[in-house]
Amino acid sequence: MANHISALKRARQTEKKTAVNRANKSQLRTTLRSLREAIVAGDKTAATAQYRLTTSELDKAVRKGVIHDNTASRYKSRLNARLKAVAAK
Repeated sequence: MANHISALKRARQTEKKTAVNRANKSQLRTTLRSLREAIVAGDKTAATAQYRLTTSELDKAVRKGVIHDNTASRYKSRLNARLKAVAAK
């Protein structure tokens, strides 16, 4: 455990930031899961609407520093490919 005042403050700040990051990451995972479920269900309109929400959440996560920019790009690319496959059916 920290003994100095500055170290105690830093520990408090870390706890708060960890909680915020955990909430942001959880929100992102929930959105990704919803999109994947819509794609598996084969519902084109629901999947398209959910894709828009998901890309927005990915961009927010990048801005907040939760995930890396290239990671978000990779997610968007792969999810868009799956969405196009559903639309083609």
